[in-house]
Amino acid sequence: MDRIQTIIGKEWAEVFKNRLVLFTVTLLPILLTAMPLLVLNSTKGTSIPGPNTTDLTATFGSVCAGIPVQDCMQVYLANEFLLLFMILPVMIPITIAAYSIVGEKTTHSLEPLLATPITTFELLAGKTLAAVIPAIVATWGCFFIFILLLPVVGVSKAVISYITGPTWMLAVLIIGPLMAVLAVNFAVIISSRVNDPRVAEQFSVVLLLPILIVLFGQIAGIVSVNLQLVLIAIVAFILIDIGGIYLGSTLFQRETILTRWR
Repeated sequence: MDRIQTIIGKEWAEVFKNRLVLFTVTLLPILLTAMPLLVLNSTKGTSIPGPNTTDLTATFGSVCAGIPVQDCMQVYLANEFLLLFMILPVMIPITIAAYSIVGEKTTHSLEPLLATPITTFELLAGKTLAAVIPAIVATWGCFFIFILLLPVVGVSKAVISYITGPTWMLAVLIIGPLMAVLAVNFAVIISSRVNDPRVAEQFSVVLLLPILIVLFGQIAGIVSVNLQLVLIAIVAFILIDIGGIYLGSTLFQRETILTRWR
């Protein structure tokens, strides 16, 4: 653990010098936290159509049973922003990993590190945790700040009860870290093929596509983020992460790094 902590400290000391990394870790979470609060506040006291004229899906119809129509609309809007909280666990670690892993290819600073007694597992674990920990802290921190500010912006108890329910909690607290691990594994895999951190970041769009597909599908009423979908996603991400860790560690061998990372 001492070696892993040393790697984490080294990575943070280097990557947080980059302005893009600082923006992604600080300003992006603030923006994605303020946006849903502003939207929910703007719907307070707004006259909206009755449930028979809304485009809410059948799932939201059951969720909103017994609560006012305006609260039902806020539940619907809040669920759209749930997917925004899924962007943080992807963007933050992919940005850190891009400059931590791919950046060392361009500066050739990884080879001297491999000459130390550190094992490949310790090196990979340190780099992974250095990217995953800030993503988890930022996501969880913003989520709990979001919950604390919901009463301030005038959100009803029924809406707060839904947001603090199992669907949101499992998505943010479980799927978020799983997606962060996936993002780092993806960066490790991409780093074996590219030599520019900016190219690695551009490839991160691939990880955002499923989130955007679900977001637009929910807006169109095709899919709905509910507890069942969240549980399926948890199982899927666990399996994907296991495969990603195996593939990433296979590509991140010392011989591969020294002979192919040119």
